[in-house]
Amino acid sequence: MNTHLVQIDSVWEDRAANHSKARELIASADPQPGALIILPEMFSTGFSMNLPVTAEEEGGATEQFLHEIAAKYQSCVIGGLVTPAAGGRGMNQALAIAPNGCILARYTKNHPFSMGGEDKAHVAGTSVSLFEWQGLKIAPLICYDLRFPELAREAVRAGAEVLIYIAAWPVKRIQHWITLLQARAIENLCYVIGVNRCGTDPQFTYSGRTLVVDPHGIIIADAAEQERVVGAQLDPKFVSNWRCQFPALKDAGLT
Repeated sequence: MNTHLVQIDSVWEDRAANHSKARELIASADPQPGALIILPEMFSTGFSMNLPVTAEEEGGATEQFLHEIAAKYQSCVIGGLVTPAAGGRGMNQALAIAPNGCILARYTKNHPFSMGGEDKAHVAGTSVSLFEWQGLKIAPLICYDLRFPELAREAVRAGAEVLIYIAAWPVKRIQHWITLLQARAIENLCYVIGVNRCGTDPQFTYSGRTLVVDPHGIIIADAAEQERVVGAQLDPKFVSNWRCQFPALKDAGLT
């Protein structure tokens, strides 16, 4: 499976500008049919808690943008957005859309980032979501979720072979990002993809480091710090063969 990971410097609270920028970045990568295209957490607004700006009803502009990209490139697309929730709060979500317009997964971030005040703006999700694409079972997750290994285990118990973390992860903790992505891959014997933004916003600086990590914990793609699209190929047999050769998940009672 070919992947295209979009490391974007999101313009603060400017949905139209970010859709335009993402459209150009994706076009530069020229994804072929059947690819997996991934954009970061809240890519269309930046990591803002300004719900009157960020929150969109289902079917809103960002969801329509993801449908557009999926159809144009005949690929699966994952991107982050915020939808309204009860009590005046929102839900920080990862949405996966198929080329035919089918919504494959709508995952709500289980662990809002309390240090950034996200827990006051966004309702926490309560479960994982899985879908299958090109022979691999995929679980989308979001940013701070990476620090909670039990959530990754829940996804693997449900059958996940690829964990995808879309993020707005700041530069001051970037070594944690790299180390934890590798740890999640090693302990779960799976591919792990981390798609982070780069650039700055009024609160944080982001150094990108969008990564693809193989089931041995080896980094096979690294976007470094600049705005760009990086790609990698994922092999379903790599996961199944390694899990057969090294049955740690079986020994943990997960398979």
